[in-house]
Amino acid sequence: MNMMDIIRTRKSVRTFDGRPLSEANRRKLLDYIETITNPWDIPLKFVLLDAGEHGLSSPVIAGEHLYIAAKVPKVEHCEEAYGYSFERMVLYAWSLGIGTTWIGGTMKRELFEKAANVGADEYMPIVSPLGYPAKERTAVEIKLRNNIRGDERLPVSELFYDGDFSRPVAASDDLLEAARWAPSAANMQPCRVVRDGHKYHFYEKHAKGYGKQSGWDVQRIDVGIAICHLMSVAGGVCAVADPGIAVGADTEYIATVKV
Repeated sequence: MNMMDIIRTRKSVRTFDGRPLSEANRRKLLDYIETITNPWDIPLKFVLLDAGEHGLSSPVIAGEHLYIAAKVPKVEHCEEAYGYSFERMVLYAWSLGIGTTWIGGTMKRELFEKAANVGADEYMPIVSPLGYPAKERTAVEIKLRNNIRGDERLPVSELFYDGDFSRPVAASDDLLEAARWAPSAANMQPCRVVRDGHKYHFYEKHAKGYGKQSGWDVQRIDVGIAICHLMSVAGGVCAVADPGIAVGADTEYIATVKV
């Protein structure tokens, strides 16, 4: 599969078949995460956590044996860097047939942070189970996915704009579609993009009740995921260079990708 196929076919997996990762896949994943970087040059420390050894679980996950977490320094732009780098891992895992899902709230955070040995100067916003998808989803997963409409995305006219926020795009392109299919917390889809020639300006549209949680902004992580998707398809250079486009009170500039 090419990268666009991986982005379009990847689904959050919450029901696993109980098989541990093969040694070959485990090694491939470990080797790959050593190569992951992000445009902000903020390093993430990935760590694999054995569920049984550490007593780790989530009420919305079934059949898992292994989790992956990542720690990031408490610095400016750490959320965007986290979303970008963690999604790089997620997409590569899917290319190997390994299922994942982003977990930020449905877990006993203190247990995961203890198992990952999170330092006072670090955040660990998200973890994910790792495993092979089961043939059938549990009732809990089906209900959750239906509640958040996990297989749906907002129309392009509500997410993307040409030149400024007064002109919704009439038609998407592959780059915008890659960003559109980025996963987000509760499928709130906070990422907005203004297309300006070869530049794509990324913004966070703050959703009510989704501000900073435990020190970080989960929706900035979501924008980092969308930037990862676009750059995974198109490459380009990402920089923080606010173009000065007028925005609403609930909208904040994040970064610009030039392709």
